[in-house]
Amino acid sequence: MKHFPPSLCLLVSILCGFTQCSVPASEFQLEGDYLIGGLFDVHHVSAPVHHDRPETIDCSSENLTESSYRRLQLMRFSVEEINNSTTLLPNVSLGYEIFDHCSDIKNFPGILNLLSINGLIQPWGEPQKKLSSMSKVIAVVGTYTSTETLTVAPLFMMNLIPMVSYGAASTIFSRKQNFPSFFRTVHPNKDVIEVIVNIILHFNWRWVAFLNVDDDYGNDGRELFIKKIKDTEICLAYTKGLNHYTDHSQIFKQINAQKVHVIIVFAPEWTAEPLIESAIQLNVTNKVWIAGDAWSLNKKLPKEKGIRNIGTVLGVSEQAVTIPGFSDFIYSSKSQTHCENEGQQKFCNQVCNCSYLDPEDIIAADPSFSFPVYSAVYAIAYALHSVLQCGAGTCNDNITVYPHMVLAELRKSNFTLLNQRIQFDENGDPRFGIYSIVFWNHSGDAQEIGFYKFHPAVHFFINNTNIQWYTKGEVPTSLCSPKCHVGHAKKQDGIHKCCFNCEICPNGTYINITEDPYKCIKCKETEWSEEGSTSCNLRVVEYTPFTDSGAILIMVGAWALVGLTLAMSILFTINYNTPIVRSAGGPMCFLILGCLSLCSLSVFFYFDKPTLSFCILRFLPFILFYTVCLACFVVRSFQIVCIFKIAAKFPMLHSWWMKYNGQWLVITGAFFTQALLLLIGYSCGPPKPYNETLWYKDKIILSCDISLKANSGSMILLLSLCSLCFIFSYMGKDLPKNYNEAKAITFCLLILILTWIIFSTVCVLYRGKSIQSLNALAVLCSLYSFLLWYFLPKCYIIIFQPHKNTQQYFQGLIQNYTKTISQ
Repeated sequence: MKHFPPSLCLLVSILCGFTQCSVPASEFQLEGDYLIGGLFDVHHVSAPVHHDRPETIDCSSENLTESSYRRLQLMRFSVEEINNSTTLLPNVSLGYEIFDHCSDIKNFPGILNLLSINGLIQPWGEPQKKLSSMSKVIAVVGTYTSTETLTVAPLFMMNLIPMVSYGAASTIFSRKQNFPSFFRTVHPNKDVIEVIVNIILHFNWRWVAFLNVDDDYGNDGRELFIKKIKDTEICLAYTKGLNHYTDHSQIFKQINAQKVHVIIVFAPEWTAEPLIESAIQLNVTNKVWIAGDAWSLNKKLPKEKGIRNIGTVLGVSEQAVTIPGFSDFIYSSKSQTHCENEGQQKFCNQVCNCSYLDPEDIIAADPSFSFPVYSAVYAIAYALHSVLQCGAGTCNDNITVYPHMVLAELRKSNFTLLNQRIQFDENGDPRFGIYSIVFWNHSGDAQEIGFYKFHPAVHFFINNTNIQWYTKGEVPTSLCSPKCHVGHAKKQDGIHKCCFNCEICPNGTYINITEDPYKCIKCKETEWSEEGSTSCNLRVVEYTPFTDSGAILIMVGAWALVGLTLAMSILFTINYNTPIVRSAGGPMCFLILGCLSLCSLSVFFYFDKPTLSFCILRFLPFILFYTVCLACFVVRSFQIVCIFKIAAKFPMLHSWWMKYNGQWLVITGAFFTQALLLLIGYSCGPPKPYNETLWYKDKIILSCDISLKANSGSMILLLSLCSLCFIFSYMGKDLPKNYNEAKAITFCLLILILTWIIFSTVCVLYRGKSIQSLNALAVLCSLYSFLLWYFLPKCYIIIFQPHKNTQQYFQGLIQNYTKTISQ
């Protein structure tokens, strides 16, 4: 490697002399009325350069990059073609000053040469004085890589010298506040990443690795890729920056450990080539490789022995555009015999040492970024055409051209070149160009299998049938976890959303994978679903209508009860002064019969669709008036015990009870207490319509819900009265056989308790629509228990056994019982 003291190169007036030059100076220099700068990395520094003193680099001693040399020749061809045109720049000749820009940080002598004005750099000159001097170049074509461009672009931006890059794709160059005179004819990284992501989505790959060159270009691509896949199902399983010291074997071990089958390589050819060669040597197999546009058209790798073993290679590239006349130019240029003037002087890094290349080698080199170079030169030429007001076969040679004038016209670029409309957007990015999607076929060629068009509208297409997969037919898969079966939700396993377990959605839920594949969504209350469903079904709404046969029978039973109570009331009224009626309670009988009739109103509200009023009337009449009934029977059972037992032993208590009508005080107190409790309970939590959805997945049972907590007071009072009644009546079980009303009351209470035990048991086991009918039946049975087992026997005696309904018969029973207990 040759190095030169920077003092010899930084001073533009002192030129580097060489004793030999294998390529004529015209390769890098051409005189003209207006000069265009050119920066091409004809050679590439393959390894980091270390030095212990300030020195520049001799690029000709580094590795030749044939594709970059081809692009240099393309710039020369473009200038020659423009100079031969009679319409674009008539009577005006373009020249160029090209430098081999092989290093990011050691090629400043060439840059300073392009920045010089009349052979000098005057950074402290007065603005008006600087403006009066003609800059050496009106624009610059280059550089190729983003890192090179980031290094040198600020120097050109200071004086608004247009810089049209054919390869710098980093996003940062779209910032006009930082790079006001920067344009590019290659699409920025975001467009390439967009194409790559669409390829991955097209083939349903979800588990990928991203390998990028560890520089501004590669790191920008990786960041864009991560952002782009954020709202997709693609997961980045592995990523690594590649440099000269990268251990490729370790990378492939980690990729295989992660079971990744798709690898994106976002790097230039000098980084991608060692990686792929290592993959061949390390026997990496069964992978899909996606090449970025910097190496997808590589000519060397597709012909490497064993390349097919690594898997299938797809790539993204600038669409191949045949540039007419370029091949002829190469043949003509290489066949000429140049006579060099020994006194001719060349600047640093304007030497190629590539005379050994045949024209065929140059033409066959990687054609990537050919049209971007071609269009970059033409964009500058068209801008100059506008500045010089060219037309009608001539240009205005009285106009002094400054770089900022060319810049202004470049922004307005709008011309057709090889059937493409060349325009730039407000960021200096191209509004033209199509990306090809290529496949490395078995012949060693990059075969076009699709395209991605950006302008005027996005159009994406891939012909799957043209791809020869390493799987011998089917598209390879790359998944962290297999796809879930229908009706299963994903449960993320680890940090990657692509790694998950599958869980079946339970009853009452469904999965909508387009909305959220990770969540089982609950069905609405009016819907139901089986386990593992993808949608919900409407529930069948059920209730007992008035027209139901069971409902009709129960309502007929309620009307019959009302009729019976009315008939018994009439019968008791006729026989009011008889011992049977007096012993049954006298006036209290009419109160009990009236309350039983009023309780029957509740039965009618157990049918049809429940409403708030229906729910209230379903419980209110029964609870309130049944309380009165129970209070009456508590008093009756107490009186029976009092008459036959307490009267003999506690005459004072008996006399007090009789004097103050204790029975009516108890009944009234029970009524008003229950009324107050119901008012409080209904204020806190009134009965209301309720849809029973838990018992049956496919049905909604319309019912009424009563708050046990809010109405607990009413229930406790009812239970207390029932218990007292049972206790008092049980105490009178040994009263006279033929006159034992306590036994009748006890039997009524046993039927009542048994009825509600049966109903409660059914409620625990069954909650269908018939539960409302059963509830109404339980209410009706509670009413009939007293009507049939307490009042009906007395009616039978009145009608069929009148001899037992006499004063003498009753006195005889009492006297016999009194004698028995006194003995």
